[in-house]
Amino acid sequence: MKTISQRIAEELAVRTAQVDATIQLLDEGSTVPFIARYRKEVTGGLDDTQLRNLFERLGYLRELEERRSAILASITEQGKLTPPLEESIRAADTKTALEDLYLPYKPKRRTRAMIAREAGIEPLAVTLLGTPDTNPEEAAAAFLNPDAGFADVKAVLDGARQILIEKFSEDAPLLGQLRERTWKQGALRSSVAKDLKPEQQAEAARFSDYFTYDEPIHRVPSHRALALLRGRALGFLDIALDPEPARAEGAPSECEAIVAQRFGISNKNRAADKWLADTVRLAWRARMLLHLEVDLVGQLRGAAEEEAIRVFGLNLRDLLLAAPAGQRATMGLDPGLRTGVKVAVVDATGKLLDTATIYPHAPRNDWDRSIATLAGLSLKHGVSLVSIGNGTASRETDQLAGDLMRAHPDLKLSKVTVSEAGASVYSASEFAAREFPDLDVSLRGAVSIARRLQDPLAELVKIDPKSIGVGQYQHDVNQSHLAKALDATVEDCVNAVGVELNTASAPLLSRVSGLNTSIAARIVEYRDANGPFPDRRSLLKVPRLGEKAFEQAAGFLRIRGGSNPLDASAVHPEAYPVVEKLLAKTGRKIESVIGDGDFLRKVNAKELVDERFGLPTVKDILAELEKPGRDPRPEFKAAAFREDVRELKDLQPGMTLEGVVTNVTNFGAFVDIGVHQDGLVHISRLAKRFVKDPRDVVKAGDLVKAKVLSVDMQRKRVALSLRLDDAIEESTPAGRR
Repeated sequence: MKTISQRIAEELAVRTAQVDATIQLLDEGSTVPFIARYRKEVTGGLDDTQLRNLFERLGYLRELEERRSAILASITEQGKLTPPLEESIRAADTKTALEDLYLPYKPKRRTRAMIAREAGIEPLAVTLLGTPDTNPEEAAAAFLNPDAGFADVKAVLDGARQILIEKFSEDAPLLGQLRERTWKQGALRSSVAKDLKPEQQAEAARFSDYFTYDEPIHRVPSHRALALLRGRALGFLDIALDPEPARAEGAPSECEAIVAQRFGISNKNRAADKWLADTVRLAWRARMLLHLEVDLVGQLRGAAEEEAIRVFGLNLRDLLLAAPAGQRATMGLDPGLRTGVKVAVVDATGKLLDTATIYPHAPRNDWDRSIATLAGLSLKHGVSLVSIGNGTASRETDQLAGDLMRAHPDLKLSKVTVSEAGASVYSASEFAAREFPDLDVSLRGAVSIARRLQDPLAELVKIDPKSIGVGQYQHDVNQSHLAKALDATVEDCVNAVGVELNTASAPLLSRVSGLNTSIAARIVEYRDANGPFPDRRSLLKVPRLGEKAFEQAAGFLRIRGGSNPLDASAVHPEAYPVVEKLLAKTGRKIESVIGDGDFLRKVNAKELVDERFGLPTVKDILAELEKPGRDPRPEFKAAAFREDVRELKDLQPGMTLEGVVTNVTNFGAFVDIGVHQDGLVHISRLAKRFVKDPRDVVKAGDLVKAKVLSVDMQRKRVALSLRLDDAIEESTPAGRR
């Protein structure tokens, strides 16, 4: 039997020693970002993707071992553990295989088979199965037991049948064979629910694509599987598994033949053959098929959820690592009609300077005064960026900002529309209430909109990732698994960029390797009470922040303008001796070395290697010194929406528009083209070549040019194409179905 390390090493195609070393680091409390960045020599250079996979598989396999131990203990306690059974249990490599083996021994309520055994009928079942020449009715007469409820031959034979059905349906190798066959050859079918009420029909129409649907179960993609399961959960669809879709009506069942073959049952016109064949048929149709349907639909759901979570994580990563506009005074506009446009001005560091509410839109239409208010705020605080939320009245507010810029060119303003997904969640959060206790909830949203333009990562970490709006059927997946995966994504992104220790919020600090919510809060409290941290080592003065947390966090924290220039880089404090060795060898000062690429590229890295720091770490240090604190995020760019296209009714097939990719799914990409309704670019329209994964072509945050193919006013759907020479489709005007 392979060890956990050996199994993971095979799956990742790495050495077992690398896995062992990584597991030891994880068990000691090291985080994946820390191990990936600062322990390359220990892990043999495993990257962050390999480490995440290793971490997840380690959790699964350890759970598997815990379950294996519990099952062995249970069967041992029952006195039924045999050497062959123990060998099979120890060899089981999945939770499903393990549960199949445990099925006959799993404690359960009294079954009809148990009652028959208690009445002494099991020898009859054994005889009929092993000696089919036996006449069932004649043999059953010897097992009559009126006191136990078996007063006639029919009842006795039914008891024997229940015993065999239980035996067949709890046979682990047989279940495994049938499960694999049905997964490969079975089809999933759906139809409109038989008990659908008339008042449900309108809402159920959303699932009309699945009213008559079938597809091989192993080919059902993630988004369709989750749509089918949602339709069933809402009571709009009936779903069934057809294990033999190719079988002609009246033809023998291959699955029943597999069950019969497993137990040596065949039709040779012997006395018990028909009775045994009927028992196989009943076992398959009434027990085994139902069991496998639950299993395989569950397997489909699991795979679909895993894929949906993966896609969500990738989209979230793209959004978090979107280009920051940078440290510039910014005005955030949270659009609204009747309630007005909420305005918040923040300085270059995101500190709130001023707020206002203006009413440029109906019913007040106070356009000129609104422009005057915005101009006054911009002049007073040196605003250079206007960040506009993309919700209700966004395009009207964008027009207001455009008029502001034309009326006051001297202000040199730039305007950008940003996603306001999750802004309302932040506004009502406990953190926002602590940060702005006296500020109206609606104005807090404007602050968030301003800050997310300056630095999307720093602002979005304050919001539950599930509220950011880049998921695919996110409410239909396992919420704990989703939260765990998204937290890992946020952690990786924050640590890839690095965090300014003296300006970061508590939510941002809490995502740094080695820190948590309580330690982050203490860091901010200490900073507020004692002023900026002069160097990284002074972090150890924070109450309850120990050496282990410091080791994990220090390399990802930045202090610009501190006492040690290296504190502004990704060089870990533990590795400062390597830099000191370089300075001693060359006689240069650190200030002259940082950023001197010509000099650093000529350094012989091998001369700086010692027992503690190997060549990978030394090379990383030299690269960091060349471009200290480099930001992996792209350069900031903004989409320019057409001024004459503001609402769905303004769209015309054939238009080519600039837009921003807001979400990428397995079936295509959604693009914001400035009409309050994202358009869909189907996977087949993303490129002129075949596209297997939409993310090979686009990712969330990308600027694209898209052609409008059709507009469905009734269902508020817009079909787009990135292939600008595609032919347009017939649009569906309002009222047509």
